[in-house]
Amino acid sequence: MSPQRRRPGGSPLPSLLDFESSLRHLEHELENVRGRGSNGSSSEQQERLQAELENQLRGIYASLTAWQKVQVSRHRERPYALDYLQLGFSDFVELHGDRSFADDRAIIGGPAVLDSRTVMVIGQQKGRDTRENVERNFGMPHPEGYRKAERLMKQAERLGIPVVTLIDIPGASASLQDEERGQSEAIASSISTMLALNVPTVAVVIGEGGSGGALAIACADRLYMLEYATFTVASPEAAAAILWRDAVKAPEAAQNMKITADDLMEMGFADGIIPEPIGGAHRDRSAAAKSVTELATRALNELDSLPREELLARRYEKYRDIDFFRE
Repeated sequence: MSPQRRRPGGSPLPSLLDFESSLRHLEHELENVRGRGSNGSSSEQQERLQAELENQLRGIYASLTAWQKVQVSRHRERPYALDYLQLGFSDFVELHGDRSFADDRAIIGGPAVLDSRTVMVIGQQKGRDTRENVERNFGMPHPEGYRKAERLMKQAERLGIPVVTLIDIPGASASLQDEERGQSEAIASSISTMLALNVPTVAVVIGEGGSGGALAIACADRLYMLEYATFTVASPEAAAAILWRDAVKAPEAAQNMKITADDLMEMGFADGIIPEPIGGAHRDRSAAAKSVTELATRALNELDSLPREELLARRYEKYRDIDFFRE
């Protein structure tokens, strides 16, 4: 990924991924035109360059490989859970702690308003810089994070409000201390609690969906994925190291693992794909947030219309009927 660049006036340009390198000259030219002001000729040139950039982006993103989608899902400027809360929800009040050990900042959660409806939002949160990444453990929750998520789910059930989860995690933290504090049990308990909730649940994979750490808050009535999000049992690098003892073969592993939104829709695991702005969610965070919240609102409206017995029965059937593996 190229270093982050800045437009005249200080606002950052999106960092280019390796497969976007052909756009570097065009973006540089567009940046220079913007810096010259907004007279008639420069405005026309800016519009022309912007249209050409979008056209090239469409061409590139129309044929992304699985590995390239992994790179997009990990883009450092991609909107995270707190960005979606800021742009698509209102009146968010963050709640802290698992009431047992500590507060894990890799998982954030609390009540918020979505289109005039109060919901409980739970999200996995990465950091934007080194300091914040250390504070949030690079988005990898500890056991206390999953116990906090479980506590908030139960609180939502007591209050009778739906649960919306935002998934973006490379994987759960797997240190010796995490295992000593019961990481596997915490994940399993969170999955069990979410499956049994007596309120509607909607999960959205906004970036990476890494293994059981993602499943802990993904077992919802509706699971949606952003267009370039991924959901995987292990990272492509880890899978390549296991299968071929060579992490360089990660692109091959990504292709074979069937981890993209299209793959999971085909297998029946995901319930829908949320289109991203041209060139990915990081190029227009507001548009991405609007798409996510609109679909979540529609899904909750549909789920709210179901009797609770039918809601639970459909959820049970959804996860009991997952059977897409074939010899």
